[in-house]
Amino acid sequence: MEDSINIALARIYISLHRYQEAINILSYKYEDVSTFAKAITGWDVFIHEKIPFEFIKNKSFFEVGRVTEAKEGYDNLLRYPFIRNLGEVYWNILFDRGRIYEREGDTKQAIDFYKQSIDVIEFQRSTINTEASKIGFVGDKQAVYQRLIATLFAEGQHAVAFEYIERSKARALVDMLASKQDFVVHTANAGEVRTLLAKADTAESEARVQGETANIKATRSLAVQTRQQLHQQAPELSSLVSVTPVTVQEIQGKLPSDEVLVEYYAEGKELYAFVLSKAGLQGIKLNGEGLTADIQQFRQVLQDTRSTAHGELAGKLYNRLVRPLEGSLTQRNILVVAHGPLHYLPFNALHDGNGYLIERYSVRLLPSASVLKYLKGVRPQTAGTLLAFGNPDLGDPRLDLKHAQTEAQDVAKVLPNSRALVRREASESAFKRYGEGFKYLHIASHGTFHADSPLTSALLLAKDSTNDGTLTVGELYSMRLNADLVTLSACETGLGKIANGDDVVGLTRGFLYAGSRSIVASLWKVDDEATAYLMTRFYSALKGTSKREALRLAQLETRKKYPHPYYWAAFQLTGEAN
Repeated sequence: MEDSINIALARIYISLHRYQEAINILSYKYEDVSTFAKAITGWDVFIHEKIPFEFIKNKSFFEVGRVTEAKEGYDNLLRYPFIRNLGEVYWNILFDRGRIYEREGDTKQAIDFYKQSIDVIEFQRSTINTEASKIGFVGDKQAVYQRLIATLFAEGQHAVAFEYIERSKARALVDMLASKQDFVVHTANAGEVRTLLAKADTAESEARVQGETANIKATRSLAVQTRQQLHQQAPELSSLVSVTPVTVQEIQGKLPSDEVLVEYYAEGKELYAFVLSKAGLQGIKLNGEGLTADIQQFRQVLQDTRSTAHGELAGKLYNRLVRPLEGSLTQRNILVVAHGPLHYLPFNALHDGNGYLIERYSVRLLPSASVLKYLKGVRPQTAGTLLAFGNPDLGDPRLDLKHAQTEAQDVAKVLPNSRALVRREASESAFKRYGEGFKYLHIASHGTFHADSPLTSALLLAKDSTNDGTLTVGELYSMRLNADLVTLSACETGLGKIANGDDVVGLTRGFLYAGSRSIVASLWKVDDEATAYLMTRFYSALKGTSKREALRLAQLETRKKYPHPYYWAAFQLTGEAN
């Protein structure tokens, strides 16, 4: 039992990042206890002890700076014929070998090993992995992408770096949705697609089970083949359950000629911007030092409408994020793909010293550039025009939003064939029952948002005997809408806490997948009167112009009455601009 006890202790130490203590526990050579069993079946008999022992020891060597020993130990593990069957261990070893090559100055080999590590990561959908729990060290998948992107950028391979940024965002979405099974299927052959989805999950699970090499190769081949079939028949659903690489040329082909795409990637102190237009791609390294703190402070000072302190930060963030790109912003229309803390930034409120960004540019957002492939281009045909939900009865007078009730009733008067549901009528059941029959859906209510569990974030509506009134983000991926636009008003859809942006991405991507062409949402809880003023002007402007321009005009008009950006800058358009 000595080896088992030592490995159990070492798992605890490595999970706590106490690497030297793990080394102290495993400072001897592991000896196989049964040479007879090994002679018959090979090293895989000891896969549950020998591999954890060797991995933990060499991982700990690497983390404490004993790189030569780690390199030798990792190379021995990579020569082991069954190591590829242990995906969670395998990608961690490949990642560390890449880091060792990078330290040695061999960038080409480092890039190759980082790419191999990512290929292993992207093979599996599930984030709950028995292999990881056996070792006690899960590792940070996004750290692999971050190192590869930084290395590619330093080597001038900007297009490849851009493509891996898209893959990193796709991996984050797949991780977020890993526990979800009941996706709505929007294609005609729904039964066949569900069968393929179940088959893909089963094949992946079986491929992670240790067994004979030939069987695992066959199972993995089946998993890859099933994924390819799923991508052919339901490409958007496929993008939620697996990483589908996309090229710069594909995104360029979907980008309108009068628009420039600006994609940011923020990881730690590193910050990159990529500007893509019909003319080509340009990569620019920016200053990421203290970015999260600056955005947090900017949002805080915006809450004080009597202060002008926001001006300095608006200029500082403009100089950091936009000014270095000005020479490449050849169009007035900008498509922003944010990342990390930038999901919480009101870009329209940035200031160049002469005016706000909204005065020079017309902005829309997307959760990732590859979403361009899945935006619904055709406007939906619906019987109703606008369905508004306002001030739902949440069972607590302290949660009442009287101005939201007035807002819902007022916006419903702007457009014909519209209806406002308030108080008890503004229920989750009504949203699910009637939502598919209206071109515009408007929700003026509270929201609860959880950065650590994005699928449980929710819009709060009235409850009844059928539904609990909590319309979660997870439910959106199981819902069918037919909306040209969903507007989330009075909801703190961007929230006070600045995290990794998964909560914002989960919400907007959920509405897009459910069938909405566009979403207008607020980054903070806005003043009731100013919001009602802005929204009525937004819907009035929609009669004669695009959604992007209608929101911009409404914000500029609101700014005349309410000059402080707190009142008008919170709202952002995600999805189709037209």
